[in-house]
Amino acid sequence: MKKFNVLMMAMAFLALLVTVGCGDEASGDSDSKEPIVFADDGWDSLRFHNEVAGTIVEEGYGYETEQVTGSTAAIYTALEEDDADVHMEIWTENDKDVYTKGIDEGYYVKLSTNFDDNHQGFYVPTYVIEGDPERGIEPMAPDLQYVTDLPEYWELFEDPEDPEKGRIIGAISGWNVDEVLHEAYEHYGLDETYNYFRAGSESAINISLQEAYEKGEPWIGYNYEPNWVMGKFDMTPILEEEPGPLESIGAQDIDIISNDTLPERAPEVVEFLKNYVTSSAVANDALVFMQEEEATPEDAALKFLKENEDLWTEWVPEDVAEKVKEGIK
Repeated sequence: MKKFNVLMMAMAFLALLVTVGCGDEASGDSDSKEPIVFADDGWDSLRFHNEVAGTIVEEGYGYETEQVTGSTAAIYTALEEDDADVHMEIWTENDKDVYTKGIDEGYYVKLSTNFDDNHQGFYVPTYVIEGDPERGIEPMAPDLQYVTDLPEYWELFEDPEDPEKGRIIGAISGWNVDEVLHEAYEHYGLDETYNYFRAGSESAINISLQEAYEKGEPWIGYNYEPNWVMGKFDMTPILEEEPGPLESIGAQDIDIISNDTLPERAPEVVEFLKNYVTSSAVANDALVFMQEEEATPEDAALKFLKENEDLWTEWVPEDVAEKVKEGIK
């Protein structure tokens, strides 16, 4: 699947038009169809779903596919301006204002809820609270349950660059969830005892957690399900005792949307996407496979399609399913 940055979309589409215009007039039907562009905000579960859906669209429906990359804000703009066609993983509460407005004003069309058995927020390894006898780890913060308990344990999570405070690993700058987490950080007065550290990427967050987990060290920071670390490691969310800022980003519908032109341009693809329903477990399994085998999202998508025919063949007509099976042999 080809990838483009949002800022390069105009040039990319111009080049595409020139290429098609100069092509062989006897080329196949797929050459007369505009490519379907999937949005990529930068996290691996989304990339996995892009590859699953993209493979079905290419092999089963004869469309070329591409991906456009950018920040969350840039991706929403691309969808509004029809530079992106499909987003496979809209976190509806994270992006509530812009998402609701876009749906109400007709910029986007909700096609399906991909999954809804998810959670996100601040986590610690479970051994921090309960210990792990098999690893010889004693409980470090046995009474830690709520965000309001964190000031009591700041020394446990000492910031290596500022030993007078603890360190909380936040989300990525540019993700809307980061604003919510930072609001909660200030709302609960955690800025008095902790520094809020923004990692440069999702992989940096996960590597930080993995390194701490494998050493049995304390760690606190942002994560979400589905994610490979959630599938691989035993983690416990740190919740709010009373409803507060974090309530808006807990379990939520993860929707599939399209821009407002795709239903008319590719109704058969839209019908397929309306049937696309999975679970956090599906993505967790794919993400653990990617991590442990150093596999790509495309590798994980092919593995899923070959091993889960009973699920994805329910999303498409029988003739489309047969084309996909033949295409991925």
